[in-house]
Amino acid sequence: MKTLDEFVQLFAEQFEETEQDLFAPETKFRTLDEWSSLISLSIIAMVDEEFDVALKGADVGNADTIEDLYNIVISKL
Repeated sequence: MKTLDEFVQLFAEQFEETEQDLFAPETKFRTLDEWSSLISLSIIAMVDEEFDVALKGADVGNADTIEDLYNIVISKL
């Protein structure tokens, strides 16, 4: 199983223009300038590939921080 830090790194890799040092467990990802529905879909695809967990848009919507989303993913394992 991947750690929270590994999840943060995988999450950050979905962004092309955002500085990597802006990503931390407590980052409120929807406040990032680059956040979009397309990146949301990329996150969902990454979680499916890396964790074999099918996230829904509502799962992403229910998370405020990257750590919140990680906890949702872990709860579905």
